[in-house]
Amino acid sequence: MHRRTLLTGFAGGLVAAGAAPAFASADRRILHVRPGDSVQAAVDAVDGPGWTIVVHPGTYREVVSVPARKAGLTLRGATRDPRDAVIVYDNANGTPKPDGPGTYGTAGSATFTSAAPGLTVRDLTLANDWLRADHPDITGTQAVASYTYGDRTRFENVRLLAHQDTLFVETTALDTFDRQYFRHCYIEGDVDFVFGRATAVFERCHFRTLARDVDFTPKGMVFAPSTARANPYGILAVRCRITSGAEDAAYRLARPWVPSYETTAWPSLVVRETRIGPGIDAVTPYTTMRENHPWQSMRFAEYRNTGPGAAVSVPENRPQLGRFQAMSHTRDNYLGDWGPCA
Repeated sequence: MHRRTLLTGFAGGLVAAGAAPAFASADRRILHVRPGDSVQAAVDAVDGPGWTIVVHPGTYREVVSVPARKAGLTLRGATRDPRDAVIVYDNANGTPKPDGPGTYGTAGSATFTSAAPGLTVRDLTLANDWLRADHPDITGTQAVASYTYGDRTRFENVRLLAHQDTLFVETTALDTFDRQYFRHCYIEGDVDFVFGRATAVFERCHFRTLARDVDFTPKGMVFAPSTARANPYGILAVRCRITSGAEDAAYRLARPWVPSYETTAWPSLVVRETRIGPGIDAVTPYTTMRENHPWQSMRFAEYRNTGPGAAVSVPENRPQLGRFQAMSHTRDNYLGDWGPCA
C-alpha cells in the first residue's frame, strides 16, 4: 500500500500550515488562503454568516474544523480543478492523542470536520493519507477525510480521498435528519467509505474502490448507512458510477451499520440509474456487519442500474424498486424544502 500523490496541478510545494491569518480582499466577506497561510486560521477569522474562503493552489497539511456558529460558509478552491488545492492530514481512530490520554476515535480522526448549517465546499480535495502499512501496531484503522453533520451541507466537484471511512455523513443529533448533497464528486476508499446517519444524496458522483493487499474477500464495502428508524430517507446515489482498482467481485456494494449507541437504527440505501463496474460482486452485493442486524432486514434497494456489477443473477440478493416506488426516491423528495441546485 503506497501513499497516494495528492497534488497534480500546476502549483507544487507542500505547505506546512501555521497560524498565519488569511488575506481579506476588498470585499470584506471573502478571505484568501495562500501557501504559508492556514485554512483553519481563515475559518477562525469568519465572524458571521455568508463568508467565502478561497483556497489557492497548494497542499495544506492541517486539520480543519468548522463550528456550528459559522453558518452559511463557503469553502472553495481558487481554480475549478479540485486537484490544485488539497487539505490533508493523517490521523486515524487509533492514533494516540499527543496532548492527553486516549486516541482520536473515528470522528476525531477527520481531516475536515463541519457542524455548520448551510456549508458549501467546492473545487477542493479533502484527504486523509494515514496508511495501515505504516502503523501495524494500530488496530483502529478508520481514518476519515471529511466528517460533516450540519443541515444543508453541499459538496460540489470535491475529491474525497482515504481508505477506511473516507466520508462520514452524520447528523447533529440522533433525532434530527440533517440533509447533505454531493454533486460531481469523486470519492475513493476501501472499507465502509461512505457511511453515516444523514439524509445524503449523491448525484453524478464517482465512487472508486481501491486495490487492497489482503487475502480475503470482500475487501471492503462502498456504503454503510446508519439511518435512524424514524427517517424515511437515508443514502441515495443517483446517476453515479462505481469503478474499482481491485480485481473483479472483490467488493460489496454495502452493509448496514447499526451503532451500539443507536441499536434502533434502520439503515436505508437506494442506488439507482448508476453504472456499477465489475469490482462489485454482482451475486452477493450486500453483506452483514453484525449477525443480529442482517442486511436483508434493512431498507436496501436498487433501480435501473447498469454494468456488470449490477447484473441480477440471484434476485433475492438484489432488492429492486418498482417504477412507482422509485418515484419516492428522488433528490427533491430527500432534500424537501431545500433546493441546492436552484
